[in-house]
Amino acid sequence: MSEGEVKRVVLAYSGGLDTSVILHWLRETYRCEVVTFTADLGQGEELEPARAKAETMGVEQIYVDDLREEFVRDFVFPMFRANALYEGQYLLGTSIARPLIARRQIEIARETGADAVSHGATGKGNDQVRFELSYYALEPRIRVIAPWREWDLGSRNRLIAYAEARQIPIARGKRGEPPYSTDANLLHISYEGRALEDPWIEPDEEMFTRTVSPAAAPDEPQYVEIDFERGDPVAVDGARLSPAALLERLNGIAGRHGVGRLDLVENRFVGMKSRGVYETPGGTLLLAARRALESVVLDRGAAHLKDELMPRYAELIYNGFWFSPERRMLQAAIDESQDRVSGRVRMKLFKGACWAVGRQSPNSIYHEGFATFEEDAVYDQRDAEGFIKLNALRLRLEGLMGR
Repeated sequence: MSEGEVKRVVLAYSGGLDTSVILHWLRETYRCEVVTFTADLGQGEELEPARAKAETMGVEQIYVDDLREEFVRDFVFPMFRANALYEGQYLLGTSIARPLIARRQIEIARETGADAVSHGATGKGNDQVRFELSYYALEPRIRVIAPWREWDLGSRNRLIAYAEARQIPIARGKRGEPPYSTDANLLHISYEGRALEDPWIEPDEEMFTRTVSPAAAPDEPQYVEIDFERGDPVAVDGARLSPAALLERLNGIAGRHGVGRLDLVENRFVGMKSRGVYETPGGTLLLAARRALESVVLDRGAAHLKDELMPRYAELIYNGFWFSPERRMLQAAIDESQDRVSGRVRMKLFKGACWAVGRQSPNSIYHEGFATFEEDAVYDQRDAEGFIKLNALRLRLEGLMGR
């Protein structure tokens, strides 16, 4: 498709410098109508200025959608059922938001008759892959326009010069070089690039916005109880909450105790390493609580298989394959394991750490009568001799062969 064949494009729009320049550039380059879409995923900032800015730039169709409940209910919670961690540490806060944004973009494209979608992700990062794999999975014939892979505006100074030449409003602070880039939603906030590119340099304490320094956290621990039903959290300290409200509540509790910071050098899907600093307070608390509840509910074989599947599942989300058949297959298996994961966990938070100090479930398969070190009538300790000898057979044979 040539440039002139694009009639209408749906742009994932934040109202910031990059996407404002993209909006004008799309019109200038493709001579097309631009529909803007701004998603409220709980990033903690007012989104009406994005609508107002789009209006000042002459956009006729403007979408500003509150997707917070959908984000947590249909994306974060299903992912959390897997206890997903990319490379053993990252809770996938940015990764899990992209398929929802992409899905809504495609829905808007259908509603408005658009023949293309566009995003502001650069050609070096993971987000371009996540957005576009989702677009194509949902609408195979959609045209995707990725300005950072097409234009020659390869630096912030060029973006600013382009904006000033065309009288695009620029926030005053954007003229200076920001110390890092951020991405935020209800699950997390990330910091990357520029001042953080040297992995030897410790992040500035003033950077953090969702967690206090563990050193400055309260000197007394706090206890919180989380109720789960079929793998998903439903209540905090006995108060039932919607998915988004529950995660927001846990963010506040964990953040006050400095829980949820991560400084990570990760392997991007595109092949390079990247240093990211993350704050995921409520998610960190939920992960520890979920695993504590599963420890008394899941059978050993099911629990171990689930842990074996988790890295593959997490990698699929990190790489942008949320809408792939293999992710759906794994999700079905994970969800099957959660049928009995209901109960309550009591968590203790103190100085940047959180851990389970109590867990109970009507479906618990933990029995004191079996686990006790005292005399019992349910376990004959002599049975262990045959069990050990059978498991030792192959080792003894190796020894007899002199190996």
